[in-house]
Amino acid sequence: MVQIPVALPSTRGASSPEWVLMELQGEIEARHEKGLAGSLMGDLHYNREGVPILIIGHHILYGKVSHLEKPLAVLVKHSARREGAESPVEAQGAAHGVNEESTSTCYMVTALIKRKIIFKTRPKPIITNVPKRV
Repeated sequence: MVQIPVALPSTRGASSPEWVLMELQGEIEARHEKGLAGSLMGDLHYNREGVPILIIGHHILYGKVSHLEKPLAVLVKHSARREGAESPVEAQGAAHGVNEESTSTCYMVTALIKRKIIFKTRPKPIITNVPKRV
């Protein structure tokens, strides 16, 4: 099972963007060695009935939207170096050549994920123009 967080365009009046978790059965493999991080995977559409449709290359997947029992938080780690803060732990670490307390780490909540899109079925090939004679 592959889970991919997706940022959707913000709706009117929303203070933060809406994120959705996409759950796919199976694996997605990259053609190149650099991997899939930061690259376009496919197109996500909704039909008139609200059914999500994912198009990846020449394949189409139909899914359904469900709500998560517990929302997930998307966190971004920020590290900053503190200057001039000398605690007893820092002084002891500096005597041993270790200065662990000179940086502070905080996590900022970017978005909350409250829904997920589940694609359970196998992808179907998209065939547009099939000749009648071969």
